[in-house]
Amino acid sequence: MQPQTRFALSGDVNIAYQVIGEGPLDLVFVMGWVSNVDEFWTDPPFAHFLTRLASFTRLILFDKRGTGLSDRVDEHRLPTLEERMDDVRAVMDAAGSKKAALLGISEGGPMCALFAATYPQRTAALITFGSYARTLAAEGYPWGRSPEAQEALYDQIRTGWGKLAVGFDVRMSSRVHDPAAREWWARYLVRSATPKAALAFTQMNAQIDVRDVLPAIRVPTLIMHREGDPTLQVNGSRYIAQQIPGARLVVYPGDDHLPWNGDAEAVLGDIEQFVTGARHAPEADRVLATVMFTDIVRSTERAAEIGDRNWRDLLEGFYATVRRNLERFRGREIDTAGDGFFATFDGPARAVRCAQAISNDVPELGIAVRTGVHTGEVEVIGKKVGGIAVHIGARIAGLAGPGEVIVSSTVKDLVAGSGIVFEDRGLRPLKGIPDAWRLFLAA
Repeated sequence: MQPQTRFALSGDVNIAYQVIGEGPLDLVFVMGWVSNVDEFWTDPPFAHFLTRLASFTRLILFDKRGTGLSDRVDEHRLPTLEERMDDVRAVMDAAGSKKAALLGISEGGPMCALFAATYPQRTAALITFGSYARTLAAEGYPWGRSPEAQEALYDQIRTGWGKLAVGFDVRMSSRVHDPAAREWWARYLVRSATPKAALAFTQMNAQIDVRDVLPAIRVPTLIMHREGDPTLQVNGSRYIAQQIPGARLVVYPGDDHLPWNGDAEAVLGDIEQFVTGARHAPEADRVLATVMFTDIVRSTERAAEIGDRNWRDLLEGFYATVRRNLERFRGREIDTAGDGFFATFDGPARAVRCAQAISNDVPELGIAVRTGVHTGEVEVIGKKVGGIAVHIGARIAGLAGPGEVIVSSTVKDLVAGSGIVFEDRGLRPLKGIPDAWRLFLAA
């Protein structure tokens, strides 16, 4: 549930903040680059990440001055790290927090480090994710961005802000094929800062360098980063961990820059254990979803006919065809296994039309596919889904013939009025599933 937005006065600037959760420890979440606390909650994985944090802490969110719902600032006189640090103090005061752990994401990390060194009496712990000590590469710190890469980022902001999802591909790598995520990121940026402000803040961030501050930090510290992060090199976090006495470093596989993507549950578990001394298995979310299973008919015989190398090429073409249609119909890839593909949709009509489009496209590859579609309640844990509805969808797919899209009666009933025509295939038993199920061919 999205919390109420309030405002804290930092000098003469109003800072937007939210508080959620009733945990024994306060945790201040400091987003990097630009932010909008209301928009945090409109991306389901981000909202889930924050909700999990709030399950074991009293979570405090805020927009740095000049961004999101906080007061805008003079673009010719941008806030310093010290002023942003004062904003954290003002928000903590307004929220009634005497001492808190700080979680800094990306550019939020250096500011949290400065706060921890300056106000150790108000800092219970320092946590950073995907962060750095210095933006640009320098002698003794070769892991920063090159001047050329920084200029390229400036150009993207100048030409793409409000038109493109600037920086999306390198910040949410695991979701590059998710059009809803791309749309959310583009909207999030526009609602977080104006183009001029975004450029000015990015240019200001290029001057960040907290290397001299790190040895002065004396609070418990957890440094986290993903190994293949293309936005900021993992060695920047390794450097931070080496410079802060007693800091713990955790490097995760993957290439997502932002923590709520990829294997977010591992990140959340480590944060929970670090701040509470224990970790709990996340409760599975249950949502209504449409599952689609599709695989290549006679795949074993086809592979034997054309040989291993040609078969690999054919599979790549098949995967590309499926992913192109998933993007078109707003599906989400869940898993692939050999010649099979598993995806979910938030609408059954789109799932059926996606399945029909795939069946129509693959004959040019010299193959046919069979597809099963079912709508039901699924369990969502991280990026995976499970539950009886998934098994039903897989069993239905196994009953389809070449080029056929077979659906459950649930799907047929939910897409009434969509114009999709169905042919009754009668009651059929599904292996391992109680009772017989009435199935239909989507013609």
